[in-house]
Amino acid sequence: MGLLRKLLGLGPKVNYKELIDNGAKVLDVRSTGEFSSGHFKGSKNIPLDQVSKRMPEILKLGEPLIVCCKSGMRASNAMSTIKKAGVKEIYNAGGWTNL
Repeated sequence: MGLLRKLLGLGPKVNYKELIDNGAKVLDVRSTGEFSSGHFKGSKNIPLDQVSKRMPEILKLGEPLIVCCKSGMRASNAMSTIKKAGVKEIYNAGGWTNL
């Protein structure tokens, strides 16, 4: 399971509840339709294909930032782009139901 977590960019086990309780924001990179069918309360929806062009909006969310999607694959892709924009404290929660 550790190799799978690493491949998906999930890294070590993280207490997302604690991060959120301490001010972390949640970015959901699923499509608008997926998001509207269910999401983590208070999360911001910016579909993966819009991440680059909406980077100023993402940067305003601040740090730490938790990225989620359905399985973690899109979140991993989004994290790479967001890290290149300068965000240092960012986490891949995998599926939004993990939060």
